[in-house]
Amino acid sequence: MTHDHIGGALSVGQHDSELNERLSQGLDEVNFPATGTTAADQGSLSVKAVDDAGELIGGLTAWTWGGLLGIEMLWIREKSRQDGWGTKILMAAEQEARRRGCDRACVSSFTFQAPGFYQRHGYVETGRTLGIPGGAEDVHMFKTLA
Repeated sequence: MTHDHIGGALSVGQHDSELNERLSQGLDEVNFPATGTTAADQGSLSVKAVDDAGELIGGLTAWTWGGLLGIEMLWIREKSRQDGWGTKILMAAEQEARRRGCDRACVSSFTFQAPGFYQRHGYVETGRTLGIPGGAEDVHMFKTLA
């Protein structure tokens, strides 16, 4: 079957904040009815650790949606990685997620990053994305927040 697309134009470029916002709105129009959620069920979350000099030790960014915590990024500076900050930050995020009514969490981590860290904290692998540069894989994980 052939479709003729008359009119319109394509453009390709760098990140477009306006486009990102419009796509998010469009997806919300589909996602909310399909999941029984609303904009009130969405939120963002961050945890930040600084040292006595005010320098960043590390942090976490995440989102919450309909009872799910989605960890986007967790990073700890090199010299503080053996000091337990990763665990402290992750536990703080999970505690805040529970306070917000979340009962589950998800995260992905490249094989050269920290999948073992998350697994030690109760996350279980649910799948992998192949083809990450350098021969790595993206490990997708899930945890029930009890």
